[in-house]
Amino acid sequence: MQARPEITPPGTEALQRRLGLGLMTAYGIGIMVGAGIYVLVGAAAGAAGVWAPVSFLLAGLVAVPSALAFAELSARIPEAAGDSSYVEIGLRQHWLAVVVGAINIIAGTVASAAVLRGGVGYLAGVVDLDPVVATVGLGVALTAIAILGVVESLSFAAVLTAVEVGGLILIIWAGFGVAEPVTDWQAPPAPQWSGIAFAAIFGFFAFIGFDDLVNMAEEARDPRRTMPAAILISLAITALLYALVTMAAVRSVEVEALGQSEQPLALVWSTATGTSALLLSVIAVFAALNGVLAQIIMAARVLFGLGRRSPTLAIFHHAHPRFGTPVLASLLIGVAVILSALALPVAELAEITTLALLIVFSIVNAALIGVKRQGPWDGFAAPVWVPWLGIAACLSCFSAAIWGSA
Repeated sequence: MQARPEITPPGTEALQRRLGLGLMTAYGIGIMVGAGIYVLVGAAAGAAGVWAPVSFLLAGLVAVPSALAFAELSARIPEAAGDSSYVEIGLRQHWLAVVVGAINIIAGTVASAAVLRGGVGYLAGVVDLDPVVATVGLGVALTAIAILGVVESLSFAAVLTAVEVGGLILIIWAGFGVAEPVTDWQAPPAPQWSGIAFAAIFGFFAFIGFDDLVNMAEEARDPRRTMPAAILISLAITALLYALVTMAAVRSVEVEALGQSEQPLALVWSTATGTSALLLSVIAVFAALNGVLAQIIMAARVLFGLGRRSPTLAIFHHAHPRFGTPVLASLLIGVAVILSALALPVAELAEITTLALLIVFSIVNAALIGVKRQGPWDGFAAPVWVPWLGIAACLSCFSAAIWGSA
């Protein structure tokens, strides 16, 4: 089956190429670190013990082949709905491209709803408010920011990312500043590699945000250079942050307590400093807002990109002539996020969609194999064996996740 030609509806306005390396990298870091670090550290410590930092470094290495594949594809095919475009062009299967895009939209919506609900929970611990009103109000505000302009929305997201990373640096400072580390840190037990490997699955899930980053390629000023650099720099910084934060956590708090805590980093702060964790709760709210905004921006671009080749979705392939953003797609995603946060069992849906994303990653790696066979390329190129390794890594993580939940 041949790839579908582009369908450009009358009156369509193009997305504006306004994004440089700085904003793209900040977006990548923000969406990869996200609010997840505030709970993933505890889950990893519960599985791997004091060796949890090794799990995050291992997860970062496992993510590298897929990151390299996405880096090359986003430079070759700098389009919104990146995954779908790669499948359309590399595998020439339109139906599969639409399925991949739909999975990304659903995953982004569910992830955004889960983070929005969690952020409202943190906010309720700081101020007295109605959860429903707060959910709707924050959802509407973040959707409006996403519509106003890509530079404006990513600049706001970059500020939130800076606050979030600043909070993580405080955690690292507090954890490494403890004068008397916990016993397991001073005399670590032998590593349990099964636990380390299982914890690495949590870490791998934390790094798959580069899948969202590629959907901004159509708005990058120089995607051939910007996209590979933004993906690889944000992955490296995120892996380092996760490893250092986890080291600080297992150094200052017993792993049993970390594994049982729903707010492990707040526990690290209060244990290490002897002060209230209110500051961490506020930072967690900023992290949640960042995660919600990033997912709304991403899912709207996927819907915009799907409209390029799908007649039934062509109505969404429009960018506002002034704002340069896909307004209709952003509105639809924003409403879906708010309704999902209010009504759906997002925890269960998030687990299912995360597993689906691993299948998507495998398909995208296969698409790179097909793209490489179509002709030479003088830009960033991953070695020919990289997508094969990426497929093996994704399917291994999928199998391990299914086995671990059985």
